[in-house]
Amino acid sequence: MTTDFLVIGAGIAGLSFALKAAKHGSVTVLAKGKLMESNTAWAQGGIAAVLPEEEREAGDTVEDHVRDTLDAGAGLCNEAAVRLIVEGADETIDDLIAHGVHFDRSGDHFQLGKEGGHSHRRILHSRDTTGREIARALIGAARNTPNITLLEDRVAIELITSSKLGSLTDDRVLGAYVLDAESGEVEVFRSDRVILATGGCGKVYLYTTNPDSATGDGVALAWRAGAAIANMEFIQFHPTCFYNPGATGPEARSFLVSEAVRGEGGILVNAKGEEFTKKIDPRGSLAPRDIVARAIDREIKRTGAPCVYLDVTHKPPGFMRERFPFIYETLLKFGLDCEKQRIPVVPAAHYQCGGVSTDVDGKTTLKGLFAIGEVACTGLHGANRLASNSLLEGNVMARRALDGMIRSYGPGKADSTPPPIPEWEHGDVAEPDELVVIYHNWDEIRRLMWDYVSIVRTDNRLRRAAARLRNLKKEVREFYWGHRVNVDILELRNLVAVASLVVECAIRRKESRGLHFTLDHPTADQASCRDTVIRKF
Repeated sequence: MTTDFLVIGAGIAGLSFALKAAKHGSVTVLAKGKLMESNTAWAQGGIAAVLPEEEREAGDTVEDHVRDTLDAGAGLCNEAAVRLIVEGADETIDDLIAHGVHFDRSGDHFQLGKEGGHSHRRILHSRDTTGREIARALIGAARNTPNITLLEDRVAIELITSSKLGSLTDDRVLGAYVLDAESGEVEVFRSDRVILATGGCGKVYLYTTNPDSATGDGVALAWRAGAAIANMEFIQFHPTCFYNPGATGPEARSFLVSEAVRGEGGILVNAKGEEFTKKIDPRGSLAPRDIVARAIDREIKRTGAPCVYLDVTHKPPGFMRERFPFIYETLLKFGLDCEKQRIPVVPAAHYQCGGVSTDVDGKTTLKGLFAIGEVACTGLHGANRLASNSLLEGNVMARRALDGMIRSYGPGKADSTPPPIPEWEHGDVAEPDELVVIYHNWDEIRRLMWDYVSIVRTDNRLRRAAARLRNLKKEVREFYWGHRVNVDILELRNLVAVASLVVECAIRRKESRGLHFTLDHPTADQASCRDTVIRKF
């Protein structure tokens, strides 16, 4: 299939891009699973935006939002990128509303929430399922837009580049080999404008708030194609993942209790009811996520308790049921009435702040390849993401990527004289008993990353992780080249690649900054305040 724009990923970034790019040519959007299974659809909290003066909280300004973002980013943000994205918030809200997104209002004004690290109420939300509401509206709009083709159950295997086809002068992207997960067939999608919008890599860790699809596919694809990767050591651990060890199923293991709950007065306490976070930071439960996650990790290790608690029992009866109905009903389903009982919580891998290195227009170091949303490292997040900046970034960068693409490559029609692309060649069919090894390696990677490369790190743990991952990469390479590809093999291949990039970046950073905290280098070092950039070639 030939398409003017090939979008890999169907969350807020990919769909926002597709809706605008459709005015300039044909757009094909590949969803890894079903359309409502993206990271966007799982987002609870909301979208940060400083609205026009008559709509915003008194005293809030764009400068305040910029300052809060820079503060959370611990000195590593690209201030130019921060300003461009924060200043684009007003247009983003107008854009989403135009596509049918409904944000909560009080009368004629938006309800604005507050989350950790924000100095003002500036979070727009749709109850506690904001991401689901955004995904619903954008999917509906895309289905009704001419020039957009939406394809589900498509897993990108490899980006096709001119260098892989023998060109030694002009390395550029030419398309992608893609697995149809339903039929098992490999399709060739030809496009000289490819947009990665694949989300993050939370499933590289044993405990995560992410959906099962978050296996770092975009980062791995870009890395193998030769694009630069940056700052993968900065993995954000959300402080409040529901702790429910006796339950089974992905929702029970990875259910997120939104930071917005703390923004509305929820307090983190230990088993004795003590507000331990105040000892670490005067902002207490509303400090930036890296500080709160480390405080919880420290408290759990100090007391030997399996978890801490988020207490909202002091709120008026009916408050949680009204403001956070999804959270309230889900917890009730697991036997916990959060209006009467404290919520047991632990940190879990949540968001990658690094990714495919881009400029402020989403352009990567590989010609024709752009990256937007969580898969990209734009400089907005620095060493730690400010809550609810991610949905904003996805939409703003979609607009900027399209504008930059048209400036660089013209209005949008595909190359009229493309080089020939060979069909995909399958390996042999794997014997069923060998698939057990694949599942074992998947589990080993995730446990290794949780034990050695999570909230608190050491040089020794990182070296151990790197050594084992080198062996795992060899094993996975044998599976990949010796067997017919399927979703399990592809995800395992991407997981081990991304895990290795996280470890390599962490080893290179000889300081503690933001989300990267190491006992061997416990303080920030100004000489090390720079991006960790890795190139394959």
